[in-house]
Amino acid sequence: MTISALDGPRVGTDGPRATITPRMIAAGSLGNMLEWYDFAAYGFLASVFAKNFFPSADPFVGLISAFGIFAASFLMRPLGGLIFGHIGDRHGRRLALYISAGMMSVSTVAIGLLPTYGQIGAAAPLLLLALRLLQGVSIGGEYTMAAIFLGENAHARRRGAITGFAGLGATGGTLLGSAVGALTASVLTTDQLVAWGWRLPFLAGILLGGFTLLLRRSANEMPEPVAPPGQAPIVAALREDWRNILRGIALNGMLGASFYLVFVYLTTYMHQIDGLPEREALQINTVSMIVLLALAFFFSALTDRVGRKIVVVGGLAGLVLFSWPLFRLIDSSDPALILMGQIGFAVLIAAYAGPMPVVLVEMFKHKTRCTALSISYNVAAGLIGGTAPMVAVYLVNRTQNDMSPAFYLIGLAALSLAAALTLKDRTGQSLT
Repeated sequence: MTISALDGPRVGTDGPRATITPRMIAAGSLGNMLEWYDFAAYGFLASVFAKNFFPSADPFVGLISAFGIFAASFLMRPLGGLIFGHIGDRHGRRLALYISAGMMSVSTVAIGLLPTYGQIGAAAPLLLLALRLLQGVSIGGEYTMAAIFLGENAHARRRGAITGFAGLGATGGTLLGSAVGALTASVLTTDQLVAWGWRLPFLAGILLGGFTLLLRRSANEMPEPVAPPGQAPIVAALREDWRNILRGIALNGMLGASFYLVFVYLTTYMHQIDGLPEREALQINTVSMIVLLALAFFFSALTDRVGRKIVVVGGLAGLVLFSWPLFRLIDSSDPALILMGQIGFAVLIAAYAGPMPVVLVEMFKHKTRCTALSISYNVAAGLIGGTAPMVAVYLVNRTQNDMSPAFYLIGLAALSLAAALTLKDRTGQSLT
């Protein structure tokens, strides 16, 4: 079966080719779901990890240590981007996707089997750190390779919709992590969750990981990698496309930060500052993620009709203007107002983040696309996105102002908006 009615002949290399298949779409998107499922599950259970791996008389020390491990894994993403970017440009996109999914599957299940601090002492957080660093390397290639794989195999007229499945997988994985976390917190007591229940979401990752590896093993890809055999792709990327790499870093600054502040950190914020039970905070987060999931794909497909730039700029401008009032709703301690605030964020982030995969794919040249895109995306995600929850915890405790994360969001949104205004819109154009 092919999606001929949706996609038609592909023109990624200036000529028609076979149509993209549902298997290829699933192979490109499900790995993202696995990667972000694990990252989300860890973020949602950060307070539990703090108790099991960083016991301290001061809850703030334990929590910031847990988010520090979260941030450390993101700092490995630029390295992962370089590794998988090289593999993708030199040996093919499918091979890079297959290796990254395998690494993530193994490390996710291993986290679910880890002994705690109470069982083996200081070795427990060190083992957790090692596995999170491995996951950081893995995810450094996953999102970008999936977007490229889908974008290059899509018809130019439907590239936004097809490439949107990469973001759909990432958002779906976070939603799945939120839903599993909410379900686990709902059916178990707090003592059970801390004692052993936190392991269940990670052990369940073997099912999604196995299915993803099976799909990717048999997926085809076009076009073939074309990086010059005698030249490292990173050398060509930095020499020929350094301006777009810098633009991509600025453009992506808000992407990871908004996602992890609004849909990961805020579950902890609702519990510790608003006083909501963990179960209710996760339930609110899950509803908001459903809105994000639906609208991100809608906005990505919308760009095929109205252009990429207008949608992305609109979403970022909305985040600059409305982050503070939306955060005020979340700071209200009223569950109904909190839900309204987070849904408001979901709409604006969807307009910005939904089209980002196709915007990034269209920004770079084919022969070094994997490397250049991976550098720009992962530097921003590692330095800004992964540290966002830790920065938010620090700001709230340092300033004693619960609204301080809102000002951080506004600043990052303004930076990304400035980069978006300089974009050259390539909607409907060939990727070569």
